[in-house]
Amino acid sequence: MNKVANALYASRKFLLILWIILIIGFGFYAAKLPSVLGGNGFEMKGMYKDTEQLLVNKFDVSEAQIIVLFEKKDGVSDSKFQQTIAQYMQKAKEKSDASKVDIPTASNKMIKGSTAYGIIHFNHDDGTMDKRVEKIRTLSAEEKEMSVKLTGGPIIEKDMNTASQADLAKAEAIGIPVALVVLLLAFGGVVAAAIPLMIGIVTVVTTMGVVYFFHPYTELSIFILNVIPMIGLALSIDFALLFINRFKEEIQTKSVEQAIKITIQTAGRSVIFSGLCVFIGLAGMLFIQVDIFRNVALGGMAVVFIAVFSALTLLPSILAILGTRINRLRILKVSEQGGQSRWRSFATFVMKKPVTMTIVSLIILLVALIPVRDMHLEIPSSEALPTKYESRQAFDTYNNTFINKNTADVYFVLEAKQNMLNEKPLTNAFTFIKQLKEDSLVKQVDSISTALNVKSSDQLQAMLENPQISAQTKPAVDSFINGHYMLIKATLDTDQNSDQAKDFVRKWKDKRSTFTVHIGGYPKFEQEIFDEIYEKAPYGLALVLFSTYVILMIAFRSVLIPLKAIIMNILSLTATFGLLVWLFQNGHLGLTESNIALVLPVFVFGLVFGLSMDYEVFLISRIHEVYHQTRDNNVATVEGLASTSKIITSAALIMIVITGAFAFTDVTPVKQMGVGIALAIFIDATIVRMLLVPSLMKLLGDANWWFFTKKHDKSSSNEQLKS
Repeated sequence: MNKVANALYASRKFLLILWIILIIGFGFYAAKLPSVLGGNGFEMKGMYKDTEQLLVNKFDVSEAQIIVLFEKKDGVSDSKFQQTIAQYMQKAKEKSDASKVDIPTASNKMIKGSTAYGIIHFNHDDGTMDKRVEKIRTLSAEEKEMSVKLTGGPIIEKDMNTASQADLAKAEAIGIPVALVVLLLAFGGVVAAAIPLMIGIVTVVTTMGVVYFFHPYTELSIFILNVIPMIGLALSIDFALLFINRFKEEIQTKSVEQAIKITIQTAGRSVIFSGLCVFIGLAGMLFIQVDIFRNVALGGMAVVFIAVFSALTLLPSILAILGTRINRLRILKVSEQGGQSRWRSFATFVMKKPVTMTIVSLIILLVALIPVRDMHLEIPSSEALPTKYESRQAFDTYNNTFINKNTADVYFVLEAKQNMLNEKPLTNAFTFIKQLKEDSLVKQVDSISTALNVKSSDQLQAMLENPQISAQTKPAVDSFINGHYMLIKATLDTDQNSDQAKDFVRKWKDKRSTFTVHIGGYPKFEQEIFDEIYEKAPYGLALVLFSTYVILMIAFRSVLIPLKAIIMNILSLTATFGLLVWLFQNGHLGLTESNIALVLPVFVFGLVFGLSMDYEVFLISRIHEVYHQTRDNNVATVEGLASTSKIITSAALIMIVITGAFAFTDVTPVKQMGVGIALAIFIDATIVRMLLVPSLMKLLGDANWWFFTKKHDKSSSNEQLKS
């Protein structure tokens, strides 16, 4: 680190100019990032996506639909209501250049009382969907005899993007001012407090500009807009806080050059190891081949890399220019010695009763994790959108009025090696339909058999051989058969989100058949997403745990400390998930009852596992330094805690403030993630750092540092003090 410190100090002016160029350049593209974001990120390669494309290509299923919800006003007759709807739908088709429209009538069950819905179909989205929607909205505003609301995938997606941007602005408006107050309490001066915020903003803006260039190669989820600022601000401010604190200590007795170099060698080393832990924690998500995980992993890894880069290049350059002026504009008198004395007393008190403190800490964590057993995970849908949005209100009305929530539709596309109307494939297809009907979970099957009311393939072939009947049946045949392909729809007697529905599509996917069977529908979508996460997440977990252990073992030259850190992290994270279930799923503390977003456990683990290691690295690094000076584990633990606890507590508080601010946002998964990260950091900064760390350091004694050999001790001691 000595050579790195010398090089960074020597290049300080060049680095400052480089950062000015980077901020201007990437800042321009950061402003354009929201325009290339779309979707909820739950896209992956698999049978569901392939089947959806087959439905579009072979059976004229539209790629995008807008649902139009109509509500009749008082005094309007039923006939007038239907007539007005038909006129509206026809105008909407013409104005939006839609491929077709489904007009509601009493016979097609799209009208119930004073409520009706129509569907506008689009064969492709060529990037003009927003303009098409606006044209439809102008029609809605003109209606006098009914209220018209728009919903459906494209509308909800756009509103989710808008809500995410509003959430980001709200979180920043809450988090940044409170973070500034915490920084003022930590440093006492405006200059020192303002620098971490500036570094955080620069990191976020630069990263968002970098991520903009990812969009030609991968679909970018709208949740990136929340994840990058959440991680970037919290991590950058933390790094800057640790870095500036060490610089302020060193500048009291050393020149600016010496202080910068020592800070890079000590706090800079901690920043590198911390950043590496967070980076690996996020990299573990790349095993899961679902767009949202890859998005968050790539965006998160990018912001971590830039946070470390800015902490090691931009921050030292600014501090080198400021020098002792870092203490200017003091508005609070901060007593460093008084704070250390209180933390020293607290650490000594805890270490006098290590067994009791360990048991108390474990009881608290174990009680908190009990609700985890009742955790119910779900893929975020329209319910993630705030109820104030028209698209959410309309979708809820549509669901509650027209959709049977106790059924689920599964689509089968049978692919034969020859034309499906040939004798052999047609006979086999009717056998497949018969087997589907016999499945205990299947409530109804819609196929060529039901459309033409035929019982066997022989009956159908006889109809098709009769020229007069064949002409009449052609529309029905074309709806279900296209060349080598046949479409079958099975309606299940269970909710589309149920485990039974997912088990059903798994069973039929593996069922032996004379056809290539393609399966689609929402249960298939959910089954693939859930299975991908459950199958691949353990690989990511293994990578994170193994890599973190090796990194910390190298950093601290200890076998037990990394193991202890990992176990404590897993325990505190599990307790966090238990509290999230209690808060959100059970609807406590005024929160609306909602299931836990499927992505949340993976996100919170990937982010917090690395972030909490940030404090572990900084704390143990200090304990490590003192241990090599004194060879007394107890003294090292007390002094390490005394010298770092204030700054670690401030860093944790800032992390809690920045991420916790998202608790006041409206998009449910973002709210859950903000609360989850804030809770995890709170548990880590209190129960783990204040109670478990000193207690276990006391109980394990010199065994904490078992990695060393006697021969290595003295030589490494001097080397560690230098670096």
